[in-house]
Amino acid sequence: MKAVRFDHYGDVDVLDVRDVDDPVAAPGQVVVKVRAAAANPGDIYVREGLAEQAWALRARLSGRASDTPLPSMTFPAGQGTDLAGQIVAVGAGVERWHVGDDVLGWSDERVSHAELVAVAADHLVTKPAGMSWEVAGSMYVAPMAALASVETVSPAPGETIVVSGAAGAVGVVAVQLARRTGAAVIGLTSQANHAWMRDHGITPVTYGDGQAARIRSAAGGRVDAFIDTFGADYVDLAHELGVPAKRVNTVVDFHAALDGRAGIAGTNDAGGAAGLQHLVDLVATGELDIPIAATYPLTNVRKAYQLVAERRTHGKIVLVP
Repeated sequence: MKAVRFDHYGDVDVLDVRDVDDPVAAPGQVVVKVRAAAANPGDIYVREGLAEQAWALRARLSGRASDTPLPSMTFPAGQGTDLAGQIVAVGAGVERWHVGDDVLGWSDERVSHAELVAVAADHLVTKPAGMSWEVAGSMYVAPMAALASVETVSPAPGETIVVSGAAGAVGVVAVQLARRTGAAVIGLTSQANHAWMRDHGITPVTYGDGQAARIRSAAGGRVDAFIDTFGADYVDLAHELGVPAKRVNTVVDFHAALDGRAGIAGTNDAGGAAGLQHLVDLVATGELDIPIAATYPLTNVRKAYQLVAERRTHGKIVLVP
């Protein structure tokens, strides 16, 4: 099969698509023929050799170091977590799934950027018939981080919550989930994304110089919660707006969390397959929109990750083997 591999840490230039042995379904696993697999910023941290530091910080902060251990890095290494496709083989002890089932889920081994993936059977849920493969292959990492963030800051009817990076892969889901709580939601984003925000019941505010004043004006002077999906100085902005640390969550600023200025609930805190099923149900019923910014064939993996690294897209970037 074809799969993304890299032999050492580095920039996108280390990524190659190679012929590798087909995976085999071990007990408790199935093999999925991948139809779509999202590209995520976390993959960049892994490729650049920064994942272990980030993982250790998150484990220290969450107290859940043993829940999902970081796979040891050996080279050549694979890449990718999200996936969607059809089951082509079933390992011993797996009763729920059968060859031919359409599924979506995730790989803890970071090998989903491939034509075939062996994945734990309990890391999958059924793909709804009406869901596109591109959306199905984007449902785990970013949407689950958004779900955990919203649950952590607990917006309520009558409150106002701000989401930074509101048009990005995590932010675009976080604003929608926050809006479902009945809270007023302000999305920090570029002017180009304002129309989408308004169409989804979100008040858009342009980021950059003067954003604190613009947020206060849009919020009527009070902000109750803040979700940071971008990093930079957005946790500081949340405190400038008067949001207490217990109502701030960041998915990227580990140092702010270490300093006690924010929580850092993320993908692994959103309930696994049960949380994923909840999100899938929302998409299937039209209550949650997962925008797809761009799709690339596996052979264009370098171009896909150049776009991910720019952090300017509206929604997900997806590889299609």
